[in-house]
Amino acid sequence: MASDIGWELYRSFLGVLRHGSLSAAARALGVAQPTVGRHVAALEKSLGLALFTRSQAGFLPTEAGQSLRRYAESLQSTVAALERAAASQGSGVSGSVRITASDVIGVEVLPPIVARLRDRHPDLVVELALTDRVQDLVRREADIAVRMMRPRQEHLVARRVGLIEVGLHAHRNYLSRRGTPKSVADLADHALVGFDETTPFIRDAGRKFNDWRREAFAVRTDNNLAQLALIRAGTGIGVCQAAIAQRDPQIVRVLPKHVALFLETWITMHQDLRASPRCRATFDALVDGLEQYISSDPG
Repeated sequence: MASDIGWELYRSFLGVLRHGSLSAAARALGVAQPTVGRHVAALEKSLGLALFTRSQAGFLPTEAGQSLRRYAESLQSTVAALERAAASQGSGVSGSVRITASDVIGVEVLPPIVARLRDRHPDLVVELALTDRVQDLVRREADIAVRMMRPRQEHLVARRVGLIEVGLHAHRNYLSRRGTPKSVADLADHALVGFDETTPFIRDAGRKFNDWRREAFAVRTDNNLAQLALIRAGTGIGVCQAAIAQRDPQIVRVLPKHVALFLETWITMHQDLRASPRCRATFDALVDGLEQYISSDPG
């Protein structure tokens, strides 16, 4: 087995894994299709393994190909972290910083924080990775994370910024049509917007609010932005962050004394990044911005 396999071979391997064909991988990577094919063949030869089964349906990963995926993705994260670190060398706050956050936080909360950060540091490039998956800071999948849980991993710097209140909300148009519930029991007569698959947060919420279960929902989606859009469209009653809801006078809190959940919010980064000007400036901006957001919470 060759010990000096270049990163570009693994990059093409990942591209084919994710897109299922040489042509689709080539388009995604911005290279020629024959180049991707040569890279995959060279990697297979170097490793002495068949990584894909070729068929008319495309390239299907073999068991060996599947088993190497997470290692190749780890390599990709390391290369991206190296490039961000190299780009930030020199004086001042510059280069790229990658922030991971949930879709709702990324769309509804972070944009003005990022705008102020970029006003102060115009040479800073901000990458937003919006996902509910907890990206691994130790493996450098991102530089900084906004998380709704206390980080458990070692080698991380974490700052608790407070509690974000979550409650039931509905559009005024919906409530004018269906009435406003006066008790939790009244929710049985309403259209509820909720989740499709159970997550740790949902399990915790279910212990505090027994009626919030999959079977009770008229509309189900695991996408938090879709749930928010459904509430705004007057589809039914659903869960929303109180500070987001209060921005729209047409969105009304329902049963605030009966249903109130809290998301413990943390800003986290790897301890090795404390000396990085770009990461330090971004970390501080996120702390300040999210503290302001939380302080605007009517709860």
